Amino acid sequence: MRKFLKGFLINLQFFTAIPVHLELPMDKHHLRSAVQAFPLLGLFQGCLYASFFYILLEYTPFSNLAAAFLLWIMSILLTGGIHLDGWMDASDGYFSYKDQQKRLQVMSDPRTGAFGVISVIVLLSSRFLFIYEITVNVHATSYLMIAAIPLLSKSVMGLLLLTVKSAKAEGLGVLFQSAAAPKDLWTYFIYIIGFFALLFWGGGGFYYFSIMIVMAVIILLFCRQKAIKWFGGITGDILGAAVEGTELFLWMTLWLLHYFVMA
Repeated sequence: MRKFLKGFLINLQFFTAIPVHLELPMDKHHLRSAVQAFPLLGLFQGCLYASFFYILLEYTPFSNLAAAFLLWIMSILLTGGIHLDGWMDASDGYFSYKDQQKRLQVMSDPRTGAFGVISVIVLLSSRFLFIYEITVNVHATSYLMIAAIPLLSKSVMGLLLLTVKSAKAEGLGVLFQSAAAPKDLWTYFIYIIGFFALLFWGGGGFYYFSIMIVMAVIILLFCRQKAIKWFGGITGDILGAAVEGTELFLWMTLWLLHYFVMA
């Protein structure tokens, strides 16, 4: 249990802006625990988002627009923009329309190109639209589904990490990939089952969560195929882009559910 807790804290250090003032071990065993705790990190983030959103809408005088904006800002600040950086780098690499090696070189360039800027504007503006319109039609189940979004996106990140070869011989992705194996992914099913149990205790949402799982699986399969085709495998930037892309489509799914199912 102590090793697992340290793995979770490693994730907080790497993937969030939350200060963790501890010198944590980076050996194979603790990094393996970190990979196993990816969905837990996502659930932690999701619970923060949902709680913050609920407080804004129920206990403050802020308008729906202001609440949506503050949640939107929180989703950026909490991660420190680490996944957004991957989204921009991957966008620059893909839209260079070069071969795999050239795309990897473009992604390694510390400068951000025009396509990276355009893509992040589209990503963030779309997310803001989805969040705002959810505030207008918010349901009690909406908060649970918001908590599920990072849970599923971090699960997609872990699945990609351990089921797709690395496109580079070094980097953050390789560091985590070398510490774990696909057999370590069994813990992800525990998190999903646990969330279903939470929904049962919370009074519903099985159908909505099932739809979001299906969407996450579709995105996972798409990312696996395109990562190999376009880049020859995964890198830290591609994993970050996958997290942002998954969350965008899950926010869109929740937005559509509010219009056509939950209305």
